[in-house]
Amino acid sequence: MPYAILWSAILFLLALWSLTAWGLHAVGAWSLTHAGDLGGAAAGIADLRLPEWLSIWVPAEVLQVLPAFLSDMEPFVQALLQAAPVLAGGFTVLAWVVWAFGSAILVGAGVAGHLAVATWRSRRGPTIPAPQRTTPVYSIDPRNT
Repeated sequence: MPYAILWSAILFLLALWSLTAWGLHAVGAWSLTHAGDLGGAAAGIADLRLPEWLSIWVPAEVLQVLPAFLSDMEPFVQALLQAAPVLAGGFTVLAWVVWAFGSAILVGAGVAGHLAVATWRSRRGPTIPAPQRTTPVYSIDPRNT
């Protein structure tokens, strides 16, 4: 019974891990595939400003340099958005590698748990005592009739 509980838990965790990996892959691949559709999204990057509550804590030199830095980054961000759909294929390979690594860890944990249960049961001895015969066993011999 401990083996069934252990492996049922491992299979449940493996199914949960697979569902999570599949969902994150779907969202990531969709995001990368459609990132090129953002076209002019990088055009307004120089207009970004820090919120008032945060600008109090940031040094004045950083606040002066930030707009120039963001406008210089605009071509880089635009090129990255245009190249993102190409990265979707590599993202799929990365998702499979991460899934396989996590699955191997879960199966390894199952094997380790199986060995731990086997060791624990062997040190404990038999759980069910051998049956004691209380009545004599008679054999029926057809020649004695």
